[in-house]
Amino acid sequence: MHSLLAALVRLIAGVPRQEGLSCGTSPRIYFANHSSHLDFVVIWASLPASLRARARPVAAADYWNRGRLRRFLAERVFRAVLIAREGVDRKNNPLEQMSRVLEQGDDLILFPEGTRSRDGTIHDFKSGLHHLARRFPSTALVPVHLENLNRMLPKGEFLPVPMLGRVSFGDALPPWTEAETKEAFLGRCRRAVLVAGGLKPDDTSQS
Repeated sequence: MHSLLAALVRLIAGVPRQEGLSCGTSPRIYFANHSSHLDFVVIWASLPASLRARARPVAAADYWNRGRLRRFLAERVFRAVLIAREGVDRKNNPLEQMSRVLEQGDDLILFPEGTRSRDGTIHDFKSGLHHLARRFPSTALVPVHLENLNRMLPKGEFLPVPMLGRVSFGDALPPWTEAETKEAFLGRCRRAVLVAGGLKPDDTSQS
């Protein structure tokens, strides 16, 4: 089922499976720009089967718990880490949820902007990625650039429109060190996403 769904997603999104990714280092964090609810689905589908099996997307609970089909896909197929966007407390702290995944040896797919970009601009990254990098300094940090996915699933729609998208995986980054400030680290990660997409580091547009 997983392979068939992944193949269908790649067909609809017009993206190939990424064959060149190393399967050795784990756990790892794939981090990408965010413009659509399809984002993590397309990254998941683009991974080789061995990496897909251990990749767990981080997604909004209020969206993916809405309806039986979404909930089934999130929990049973993608094994998503569903996080609360409001009413966060100690029991549902997103950072603790993500940390448990890495402690178990699985990988994360996350979006450091925290919310979807409506105009293609890659906004500043929030601090969650930095906290994880500090807690798990041996975790591989893999930048991913997504292009055109916001046009496949416009805001308010549920069914995707077939269209050519693009998923570009960059090289894993050097780990965070204590000599690097939070701002410098997050800026470095954001620039790596731009470079993965073939954009200049000071170019914030996907288009």
